Amino acid sequence: MSVIEYSLPYYEDVLEFLAGSPSAQEIIAFRPPQSAQERFSELLQANRERILSAQEEEEINHYIQIERMVSLLKAKAYSRLDKEEG
Repeated sequence: MSVIEYSLPYYEDVLEFLAGSPSAQEIIAFRPPQSAQERFSELLQANRERILSAQEEEEINHYIQIERMVSLLKAKAYSRLDKEEG
């Protein structure tokens, strides 16, 4: 299975979520789908047990990039909420 087959659905999930114009509260509450969480956990476990293949390394990097982006998005949503409430 290729990296794209694993990672693309998670990208699609995030893009679909954002295309729905979520509120700040919805952004803060956003969680990756269970399948993405499980795959990321598998890769982390594999990384602890052995050296990852180039494909697995690329895949784990995709998950990390997406998680960084989502974390930044949530930080901005928290900031927006603070401004709206303040």
